[in-house]
Amino acid sequence: MISQQQIYYTKDHEWLRMKSPKEFLLGITDHAQEALGELVFIELPSIGKDIVKGDACVVVESVKAASDVYSPISGKVTEINNLLEQSPEIVNSDPESKGWLCVISSEQPELDGLMNENEYQQFLATTD
Repeated sequence: MISQQQIYYTKDHEWLRMKSPKEFLLGITDHAQEALGELVFIELPSIGKDIVKGDACVVVESVKAASDVYSPISGKVTEINNLLEQSPEIVNSDPESKGWLCVISSEQPELDGLMNENEYQQFLATTD
């Protein structure tokens, strides 16, 4: 059973949180936004776009570089965070809450291989 408070993490520093049993919020971690620096533009996917697990679905641009955000699950984009079009810096100030990027609807989310918060913190400790 997936807890609505449970957040899953990837080795590419994305997070995934259940919004409803078949909808998941996608974002980047605090570690990722810190590494990128001040975000100046976010290219969000279009609503209705089909996404395959592992594919780039969002582009975040900072003063340092542009970076792809990869989807940890396959599904369809059902919602985007429109606030980010005018204020991409929300991801810098609140990456794991108000700075969510999009919602992906998935009938059977493939959560295997994703890390829980403790596993992600251990992963960060071994990669720094």
